[in-house]
Amino acid sequence: MAADVLSVIPDGPPAGPPGASPASPVGRLAAVVERLSREVRAAQAEAEGRALIELAKGILVERLQCGPPQAARQLAELAEQAQVTLLELAVDVINQAARDRMSEVTDAFIAATRVSEEAESESAAVRLRAAESGALAANDTQAVADALLEQALRPLGAVAVAIWAAGSDGSLSLAGSAGFSPAEAARWRYVPPDVVTVARRGLTEREGQWITTLGQTGLPSIGLHQHPDGGRAALPAGTGGRIHGVLEIAWPTPLAPQPPQIVRQVEALAELCAHTLETRTQPRDEALEPRILPDAAELMDLADGLHDPALVLVPYLDGGGHLVDFRIQHVNNRFLDPAGRPRAVVNGALLLEAYPMAAGDSELFQRIERVYATGEPFRTRRMNLTALVDQVALSAVADISISRHGSAVLLIWRIEDETARLASLLQHAQRLGRIGGFEENLLTGEITWNGQLFDLYGRPRSSVPVPLEELPAHAHPDDSVSIRRFLRTLLHHRRPAAAAFRLQRPDGVTRHIRIVAEPVLDPGGRLLLLRGACQDISAQHWTEVALAATRDQLAHTEQQATERNRLTLQLQHAIMPPTQAPLQVPDLQVAVRYRPAETEQLVGGDWYDAVVLPTRMVLLCVGDVAGHGIEAATSMVVLRNALRGLAVTGAGPGQLLSWLNIVAHHLTGAVTATAVCGLYDPERRTLRWARAGHLPPVLVRDTEAAPLPLLKGMLLGAVPEAGYEESEIQLAPEDTLLMYTDGLIERRDRSVEESLTHLLTTASTAPSTLDHQLDRLLTYSKSDTDDDTCIVGIRVG
Repeated sequence: MAADVLSVIPDGPPAGPPGASPASPVGRLAAVVERLSREVRAAQAEAEGRALIELAKGILVERLQCGPPQAARQLAELAEQAQVTLLELAVDVINQAARDRMSEVTDAFIAATRVSEEAESESAAVRLRAAESGALAANDTQAVADALLEQALRPLGAVAVAIWAAGSDGSLSLAGSAGFSPAEAARWRYVPPDVVTVARRGLTEREGQWITTLGQTGLPSIGLHQHPDGGRAALPAGTGGRIHGVLEIAWPTPLAPQPPQIVRQVEALAELCAHTLETRTQPRDEALEPRILPDAAELMDLADGLHDPALVLVPYLDGGGHLVDFRIQHVNNRFLDPAGRPRAVVNGALLLEAYPMAAGDSELFQRIERVYATGEPFRTRRMNLTALVDQVALSAVADISISRHGSAVLLIWRIEDETARLASLLQHAQRLGRIGGFEENLLTGEITWNGQLFDLYGRPRSSVPVPLEELPAHAHPDDSVSIRRFLRTLLHHRRPAAAAFRLQRPDGVTRHIRIVAEPVLDPGGRLLLLRGACQDISAQHWTEVALAATRDQLAHTEQQATERNRLTLQLQHAIMPPTQAPLQVPDLQVAVRYRPAETEQLVGGDWYDAVVLPTRMVLLCVGDVAGHGIEAATSMVVLRNALRGLAVTGAGPGQLLSWLNIVAHHLTGAVTATAVCGLYDPERRTLRWARAGHLPPVLVRDTEAAPLPLLKGMLLGAVPEAGYEESEIQLAPEDTLLMYTDGLIERRDRSVEESLTHLLTTASTAPSTLDHQLDRLLTYSKSDTDDDTCIVGIRVG
């Protein structure tokens, strides 16, 4: 019967659902359900145990011939003397009275089983027990390290051991070491939180780190220079879900994979170190009788002084000392339960029982568990939280802060209020847009303005708002018609309306305002409210005024420019027609082409001339005045006519350009220009020519085209006096000579040499007539500067 009674008492941690990891969210929720079920079964067993105790009291009353109080006292004294529980003694009393021998057989079987298991365990862990005895006998962590190395680790091939204590900030302190030199131990006395070492890997990963060769990892560690190629093991030393430090073991040679029994043995040594490092021991019956820890008491005072909701959590351990949950030790006065439960209900409850979704809610529980284990704080912004209470899921976005203080954890969060955030955005939008809102209750006469509207009106916020019906009195008199139309549409026709007017403020400032409003009607059609907004559009109004003035000025400027360009084009076309009547010269064909710029604003100063002089010589020239517009066109006219007048003197082309340079420098406002001037003798078929900063003419003979030599001569108007070199060329029948301005070949993306090569290729293919050849040059020109172009060509007959 005793075995039947004790079988209902829970024993060991919950198994969880098949396939579910105890650390997974589903496993944690299953563990909570299992624990609650065990507590229910324990309560039922306790109720049944009370019945058995009362039955045992009755047996003692009958056997000892005493009263119930004396029997209860006798039963308690016997249980204390036998060092058993009251329930176990009661079961024995009942069994003896009923002459039930089943319990004796069961007890003998259990005792035999325990003896056999202990014998097997002792044979497999003699070394572990010896190390445990030595560690327990030691009086400090240094002695523990010496005992572990000599009695347990050196037989495994290890040469050094280090016991690290984990700080609350994630730092590591060397609490004890053996096998390392004193200088090395002093150098590694403290490791800051941000330094990644082998021991920190064991702390943050929360599982054993078995490294084959330390040098290949690149991680620093104590004794690295002594055993760079040796193996390392770093195992977290923790109890009750909290890691108190790390046990690091060094081997002199590469570490081979260890068998499972060795791994379990070393893990047991790490747990032994955890008991040594632990500053206070949690009572194993804390789950049944929770008490306030000193660390939690300090955090409770700290949480009450915060302006954000906060929870103080303490670890909740099962019967085996494993962390399964956290108890909510305290909630501050800023805490509001998502389900509306009072703080007294939440205070003292288990975290996963009060908020089951914390197990899978953005890994919140895992974060708390990690902070409690390692001591490293966790902070994040805009974390999604879901609280499930009574099958109702409530979601929120919060900023989370989790930190460990001693044996307690402080959880702080700040819920992002979406309504407040939107209201703040609206307030900033109204401020930036200079918009003020209003609402007028026509039944009560109450008027509500926001602060921005008081600023628009230039009135203190303590003043009385202005009703809409009095709006004409505060506006410019010229705007009264539009305001009254606005009020009639709003109040009489009861439709939304808008208007723009000039507001005259008490400080004398006039602001341009746009007002929009709508009526609010009850189901019966009665007018209840007027609500709307006013926007300061003064800046927009003055911008529109300035824009209109600028637009008028621009239109006037465009008209002037159009007229100016029209006059320039007329002048240019009058002096420079696109073609010219053929010259009557024996055995000579003369043709000219002029192509103006496509953009009227770029009217330039290109010019050409082909005329028979009184001496029967033929004057051939092209030129280009720098710049565009009417100034360039008038300067071109001056130079062209001056060259014609100078040519009748019979001087050569070099002298003509020297005189034309004087004209350009002194008589035309110091303009600059380029030109090519030639004199053709029909009788001798010779051409004397000179150039002033211009490209030389091109000679086409047979199927070859080549430029004439580059003579010396600077551009016109640059200096007061200049000399120009002359040259003479003998032409043969069917020769073609071309003079042109740079508008024919100039490109932005190519050099002049490349463009000239293309011109020579095009000119070498000579059509039947000279006119066709000039047209072909204009057609296949690759110029992209949109400049004027002049071409003068002669062909000897």
